[in-house]
Amino acid sequence: MPAEVLHSAVVDTIAQDIVDGRLPVGEILRLDGIQSAFDISRTVAREVMRSLEGAGLVVARRRVGLVVQPRSEWSLLDPRVIGWRLKGPQREDQLESLTQLRTSIEPMAAGAAARDADEAQRERLVELAEDLAQLGAAGDLEAFLDVDIAYHSLLLEASGNELFSALQEVFAETLRGRTHGGLMPQFPRSEAISAHLDVAHLVSGRDARGAHDAMAAMMGGLRGDLFGA
Repeated sequence: MPAEVLHSAVVDTIAQDIVDGRLPVGEILRLDGIQSAFDISRTVAREVMRSLEGAGLVVARRRVGLVVQPRSEWSLLDPRVIGWRLKGPQREDQLESLTQLRTSIEPMAAGAAARDADEAQRERLVELAEDLAQLGAAGDLEAFLDVDIAYHSLLLEASGNELFSALQEVFAETLRGRTHGGLMPQFPRSEAISAHLDVAHLVSGRDARGAHDAMAAMMGGLRGDLFGA
């Protein structure tokens, strides 16, 4: 197995144990223990250690080792942390938090995109919405997911707000978690498809208020799908 793939697999395993609570706060991990437990080189074990520390899951303490950190210290907007949490017992809480974030950000991003997107972005957003309609009708969830990520990423980028744009991978991981977590119907609701089309056409037509409100309605529908509210 290539070192990069091996490194990622070990990081995922340890991180999931931390996020799921199998490795509790205060637990101490040592470099030699990681090395022997996973039969990896010291170099790979060091890279694993750095990755876990970069995500805020552990902190290295001299002469002690890696100390598992509480959730308050995790890098909660790191897409990797989001992905691990969406696979664990915190999934519902994580989805709730992320949906609240999307509900706050995406309507503003849609309104800003209606004002500031260039022509290529406007045209592409409509194309992506039309692709979603076709893929949704076909029940091709993986292809639908790819296009849905592209749609929402473009919307954030087209807003012209660099902080909104920086959330692209955070929202992409949220969409992946919903689909791969079995929370997407085989055939997406027609109302959801129509909402994507409405937002795209309103952005294309430079209707900032309309795009904002249509995206807010889309997020409301999402909340209903996920939480029945």
